Amino acid sequence: MSRPEGLSAYIAVTAAYWAFMLTDGALRMLVLLHFHALGFTPVQLAYLFVLYELAGIVTNLSAGWIAARFGLTSTLYAGLGLQVAALLALAQLDPAWGIAASVVFVMLVQGASGVAKDLAKMSAKSAVKLLAPDGQGGLFRWVALLTGSKNAVKGLGFLLGAVLLALAGFVPAVLGMASVLALILLAVVLKMPTGLPTGRKDAKFREIFSRNANINWLSMARVFLFGARDVWFVVGIPIYFYAVLSDGSPEGNRAAFFTIGSFMAVWTVLYGGVQAAAPKLLHADTRPEAEIIHAARHWAAGLAVIPAVLALLVWLGGAPSGGLTVALILGLLLFGAVFAVNSALHSYLILAFSTGARVTMDVGFYYMANAAGRLMGTLLSGLSYQLGGLPLCLGTASLMVALSWVGAARLQGARGRPVSESKP
Repeated sequence: MSRPEGLSAYIAVTAAYWAFMLTDGALRMLVLLHFHALGFTPVQLAYLFVLYELAGIVTNLSAGWIAARFGLTSTLYAGLGLQVAALLALAQLDPAWGIAASVVFVMLVQGASGVAKDLAKMSAKSAVKLLAPDGQGGLFRWVALLTGSKNAVKGLGFLLGAVLLALAGFVPAVLGMASVLALILLAVVLKMPTGLPTGRKDAKFREIFSRNANINWLSMARVFLFGARDVWFVVGIPIYFYAVLSDGSPEGNRAAFFTIGSFMAVWTVLYGGVQAAAPKLLHADTRPEAEIIHAARHWAAGLAVIPAVLALLVWLGGAPSGGLTVALILGLLLFGAVFAVNSALHSYLILAFSTGARVTMDVGFYYMANAAGRLMGTLLSGLSYQLGGLPLCLGTASLMVALSWVGAARLQGARGRPVSESKP
């Protein structure tokens, strides 16, 4: 494949992934704030996202094989199409249903959306391994740009979801997103350039389980890294801020929705920006692979300290106050920046450790671990907030980052091999 063909395919994949993640972020915020305003408890809110994350575990295990068998464009189109169907289904939610029926219905729709997300994610990330140029840290730059920009777009989706809920209402917002995404899917299908693999007929499902110890340890580190984020991000912080900001009136609710959505957007955009800049921050184009692995250990150790300090601060601070809220926001933004470097290191290493023939399998397995961590974090977010409030959420996050460090500490690298030469 020539470089221009690879670049045009990369741009098309990235654009499709951006469109998907914008709706994914908006949908999460719509569901969370809409059902919290209806009186759902933190645990019930967590239940709404359980199947979303559980579906990701199963999807990533199978998506790597499906892509190897039928091609990356097939899984990318399937992910976008399934998200459109999930949005249309969610618009059918009847306000007259009871809480149990509503929870089950939304769980099922969110499960379909989870399948869609991981089909799209695995396709986009695997494509980078196959399309990125050799030399000068090209692989790290391209994967950091894709992942960082995706997270920035998802952050804007959080804000979009909160704004649409406040201004248009739940059903119009969902239907509008479905219509726009359907048009984008049509454009991508018609304009997708050639260059991505079409699959191989001899791919076996058992190949998804890697025998590479680095991939397995990295996957373990990924489980606890993303569990540590979601244990406070999914339920804890939005509900904590809602309790601080809303006075229960319609106007107060709208103001709280906008403020919470803005914080979630800023946090995620910052996270994406730092992630995209990680190759420059780490001087990755000239450092040996062993040094990159060493950096992954140190950044994980540093990250564990931040939620521990914040947990202690909130616990000692007692009732929420302006000063405490500002300190909490600044601390969480710092967590986001350090978390972004950790995530960028993981995203690079999974592709560096993979071979071209196994990339969809290894990436699928790795993102299965990612989904398992998100599922664990989602469940613990609702449970820990209900049992111990935000301090317990943040304390649990610190423990989970420490466990992520254990996985990173077991990674082995080829001493002296530059990152720019890690692509087979």
